[in-house]
Amino acid sequence: MTAPLPRRRLAGYGVGSVGTGVFSALPGLLLLYYLTDVLGVAAGLAGFVIVLPKLWDMLASPLIGAVSDREAVRTGRRFRLMITGALTLPLLFAAVFSAPPMDATGSALWVAAAFVLATTAFSLFQVPYVALPAEISPRRDQRARAMSWRVVCLTLGILAAGGLAPAVVEAAGGGRPGHLAMGLAMGLVLLLAMTTATVTSRWIPSRPGPRPLGPVAAFRAARGNRAFFALCATFSLQSLAVAVMLAGAPYVATYRLGDYSLTSVMFVCLVGPSLVAVPVWAALARRFGTVRCYLVALASMIVTAVLLYPAIATEAVGPVLAVAGLVGVFYTALQLLPLTLLPETVREDAARSGQAQAGTFTGVWTAVETGAMALGPGLYSVALTVTAFRASDVTQEVVQPDTAITGLTAGFTVLPAVLFLVSLPPLLAFRRRFRESRPAAPEEETHAA
Repeated sequence: MTAPLPRRRLAGYGVGSVGTGVFSALPGLLLLYYLTDVLGVAAGLAGFVIVLPKLWDMLASPLIGAVSDREAVRTGRRFRLMITGALTLPLLFAAVFSAPPMDATGSALWVAAAFVLATTAFSLFQVPYVALPAEISPRRDQRARAMSWRVVCLTLGILAAGGLAPAVVEAAGGGRPGHLAMGLAMGLVLLLAMTTATVTSRWIPSRPGPRPLGPVAAFRAARGNRAFFALCATFSLQSLAVAVMLAGAPYVATYRLGDYSLTSVMFVCLVGPSLVAVPVWAALARRFGTVRCYLVALASMIVTAVLLYPAIATEAVGPVLAVAGLVGVFYTALQLLPLTLLPETVREDAARSGQAQAGTFTGVWTAVETGAMALGPGLYSVALTVTAFRASDVTQEVVQPDTAITGLTAGFTVLPAVLFLVSLPPLLAFRRRFRESRPAAPEEETHAA
């Protein structure tokens, strides 16, 4: 029987998700606000600036996945793309938040160009990195254990983004200087996390094949995996909902709670419960089944997101943070459980088609995930635009109309709840197509995270 994975290897792989958590969450949390309230870019244009690079990434990531599989066939590793992304992303990320003084249009162009390059660099790391769990062990319980470590590290990265980044902005004086300091500090976190994971994961043998496929042939072979695409649709809609909430947090903190610095506190309440909830959801999934727990968590998330609206309407910090913490409990499940199921759909497809191509599937997964995370701020900006939100730079103070206050609140609560609800049908379709194996045996459970 294959031995369980030692903790040092699990930690070495998982630490890369600190970096992916930072990059996935931070632009969604701060970039729209940076554009509208620091650079003075109109909300509609700011939303387009954020969406455009990720639309490009939706095209690039599947191609990167196919290239990663070809590299793995030739070398048995996915190292080269990962190290390229790990070394280039930190500087490009800092560039996103370092727009020089110029008019709003020039600032928008600067951010758009830097964000396109940063998103591409991120995909060079992320796509092969996400492919590794399907190859990390032949044992399902060990693959699930690796995903638990990854989600814990992902939570730490998201907390660093949401808990520390706004604090760095404030400590460095806010405005342009504060965001530049934040970009440099978070760039250093990206460098350390991603390079460490790249080097310490070189032991994982990648065995796609048996033959290398070009991008067109790879996608043709992959399209029969209906369970994967149902799961991918579910996760992308939920990522979109989470991205909308991230984009709305600074606006709710500023205009409903009266203190921008509460953005960090709200974010910790939304994400922090993951550190405790990950092992709980992992144990529940082993006991009752991953898909069943996923359905319960999704239904609970829909109800809890709706409850945020009356909590925010009180404009009292306590109720908002309490409900946000409850959201965080179910958010944990919506991260851990689909990521646990992802490598299983990849391995099942290899048995079906005779062609293992984890990189191709994770390229598609990354494309839709990053696209959803980008569309979130864009969708939230639409809510701001149609409710007459007034943009300003840091030298101006504006009073928002009542319609804008209502719009930014509903965009943070009701809109995500609707998106979570829309993700239910593809999850039910996934349940019909995916045959979940029995829970881990007792001797295997002792090794689980």
